[in-house]
Amino acid sequence: MRIERFACWLLEAPAGPKFAWRKGLAGSHGGLAKGRGQVQAVIGLETDTGLRATIEVGNGAAAFDIVSRRYHHFIGEDPLLTERMWHLIWEVDRIEEFQISLLGLLDQLCWGIKSQAANLPIYQLLGGNERRIPAYASTVTWSTLDEYERHIKLCRDLGFRAFKLHAWGDVKRDIELSTKLREWVGPDVSLMFDGSAGWDYVDALEFGRAIQDLGYLWYEEPMREFHLGSYARLCEKLSIPVLAAETSDGVHWNAASWIEAGALTMARISAHYKGGFTGSMKIAQLCDSFGIRAQVHGMGHANAQLCAAIRNNDFYEQIVINEEQIRGLDKLGPLSIQDGYLEVSDKPGLGFEHDWDDLDRVALKRVEIGERQD
Repeated sequence: MRIERFACWLLEAPAGPKFAWRKGLAGSHGGLAKGRGQVQAVIGLETDTGLRATIEVGNGAAAFDIVSRRYHHFIGEDPLLTERMWHLIWEVDRIEEFQISLLGLLDQLCWGIKSQAANLPIYQLLGGNERRIPAYASTVTWSTLDEYERHIKLCRDLGFRAFKLHAWGDVKRDIELSTKLREWVGPDVSLMFDGSAGWDYVDALEFGRAIQDLGYLWYEEPMREFHLGSYARLCEKLSIPVLAAETSDGVHWNAASWIEAGALTMARISAHYKGGFTGSMKIAQLCDSFGIRAQVHGMGHANAQLCAAIRNNDFYEQIVINEEQIRGLDKLGPLSIQDGYLEVSDKPGLGFEHDWDDLDRVALKRVEIGERQD
């Protein structure tokens, strides 16, 4: 089998509901200049056998640029050789240094083709562990305690038994909120906190001591993920597991450095930040050899497949935004949450269905690469 062509379409994207993160971080619409609408890309891969795979990319303009300039390197390659393809993209990255969310796109497309060729879901090809995954309600940042209480209790009533806070980035207020959350849901529910890299070591230590006494399951990315020594000192001082290496570059090579430094007690993997399926599995298996959990970060078809593929992950992450969105979580097709669980799709492919002719008609821009350019 050989890759015959790539296509990439730049499209207007639906805005979706507005929400906020902690102070200092752009919210759902915060990355847009005034008067600019959201755009996304769809990338398509077609083989000489007629098999096609497509993937949607939120960072549309950057994805369109990378496909236009770099994907000609991969025309004629065999997409079933996913290990080879993964290393080929790294060869390009050495000079190009792809944005972290773009590095794994080719890998996902190739696994989509491999899955169709085998007529098996991706999670089974990756190893396969369990289709039915408990989901945790991962909050956006609301303005008041009352909003948190109302939305979290709604999620609880709909079956969620695990919750993760994204809060304000203020140590005292966030401790109060974390304490309230334990009161709202009781002692037997799994709780997590995501600092979104907002604190220095002193604040991170103070806050970590507070939530470990509340029985939280993990403490996620409290500081920027640059200086491993600060994370190592934090791990030494706290008994709560520190979950890190979410946005750091370098995939399994970088994860090995974190483990060697004793700078985490749980690691993050994701199809979008860790080099697709291949990179995520390398980290998951590395972590498994050290007895470390590899928690899957983020939503979507690819991350759901990862959740079902490995043993050392606990949950599927589901962002919760507002009452309407929360009440609609059981109507998301293959990503529906029912009674706090996700039943991962067992259909082959990446979960994206696109008619290429329709994309041609509605695209703002389109590029096609169909022959090797030396």
